[in-house]
Amino acid sequence: MLTIATVNVNGIRAAVKRGMLDWLAVRAPDVLLLQEVRATDEILDGFFPEGWHVAHQASDLKGRAGVAALSRLPVTAVRVGLEHLHPGGGTEPAVDTGRWVEVDVDLAGRSAGPATLTAVSAYVHSGTAGTPKMDEKYAYLDKVTARLGELAADPERLAVVAGDLNIAHHEADLKNWRGNKKAAGFLPEERAYLDRWFDELGWVDLGRRLAGDVEGPYTWWSWRGQAFVNDSGWRIDYQLTTPALAARAKSVDVDRAETYEARFSDHAPVVATYDV
Repeated sequence: MLTIATVNVNGIRAAVKRGMLDWLAVRAPDVLLLQEVRATDEILDGFFPEGWHVAHQASDLKGRAGVAALSRLPVTAVRVGLEHLHPGGGTEPAVDTGRWVEVDVDLAGRSAGPATLTAVSAYVHSGTAGTPKMDEKYAYLDKVTARLGELAADPERLAVVAGDLNIAHHEADLKNWRGNKKAAGFLPEERAYLDRWFDELGWVDLGRRLAGDVEGPYTWWSWRGQAFVNDSGWRIDYQLTTPALAARAKSVDVDRAETYEARFSDHAPVVATYDV
């Protein structure tokens, strides 16, 4: 079995202080995908000194974003960013950096099928409705859509794109959907991207497939007020898989902390197991 965990840490240093490494020791995933790392390579490497292959893209904007893909299994390739898909070529704008990193994980010796699994840590813009920030988000989602098309082109490919997508797909994916119809994260234009990824490109929302037709399970709650206590959250953290990998999925769990005080981030980890 292969265990893949994804979590927006809301700053790796703060998460470690709050007990993230205790959670990691218990869960012991084979692949760990992090978002909002907000740290340098040196700082991140310091928390994972041995036994991990680390691929990290920090944001060009200091103190913002940052994604990492870590594997206990050998890594045969690393790809950072979506520069090759940026309109007109050239480098990506700073606001798009620290949002996408891919690793090819070597499954040789433990998989009867394909010998490589592609794991992506993704962090999509949050956006603000009615502002230029939404234009930036849509432009980035266009690049993500193009890359998802490339990754899904091979029907036998084992791939997972996981992370904080900052979009709730359906009403079941956020508690207060009525009050957020015009808010970033639940706009029809944003949700349409997920429709395309699932309905046209064939990607599988593993959390929803295995949870069934239920509210949530939510993955993000505001630090403020009683949102966590009342489970008034959003399901915006995903493990999206190609059909070939979805067929091998055995479980998906949201590691919601037992208490508000026990949280190491405002997001909960999403952990999936695969029979590879």
